[in-house]
Parts: sequence; C-alpha cells; structure tokens
Amino acid sequence: MKNKMDDLYYTICERKKAAPKGSYTAQLFDGGTDVIAQKVGEEAVETIIEAISKRKSGVIYESVDLIYHLMVLWADSNIKLKDIWNEMERRSSESGLEEKANRVKT
Repeated sequence: MKNKMDDLYYTICERKKAAPKGSYTAQLFDGGTDVIAQKVGEEAVETIIEAISKRKSGVIYESVDLIYHLMVLWADSNIKLKDIWNEMERRSSESGLEEKANRVKT
C-alpha cells in the first residue's frame, strides 16, 4: 500500500527529470548535492529552533520541510525508500544502545 511518503518520493523522482525553470525540486537537483545538503541542514536547524522554542506547530511545519529536503537528498544519492525502510527494520531488531555499540567506526 502506498503512503504519503511514497507519493512524495515518487513526485520528487519525477521532478529530477524536469526542467529547473518550472520546478523548485528540479532547481534543487540542478544545484547539485552541495545545494541540496545545505538545504537539509538549514531545515534541520529551523526544526531545532522551533523545538527549543516549544512551538509545536512550527516543529510540524519545519519537519515537513526537513523530510522533503531529505528525500530530495536521497533521490540525488540514488537511495530508494526501500533502502531506508530496510535499514529501519534492521535497526528495530536491536536496542539503540546495541546499535550504536555495533556501528563500524570510519
């Protein structure tokens, strides 16, 4: 069953092929990974500010922006939603502390 995240990701992937003039998402792709990653960082900071300020509606609004830009980054990096869901599933089989302890140091 498709959900809103699947729908959004599909739309983002479609925009990857679009002309930058007609689509904000296409403009992000045209700007390259550095521009997309910067937008993810900006949206993360804005989400943090809203959370620290205890503005629930702001956290919701900025979280949607963050998720959108993160999905653009995934599409830019050729990461499929299935890859994200598989990693989430893998991690759900162990505690967060176990998962952190088992990470490969790079």
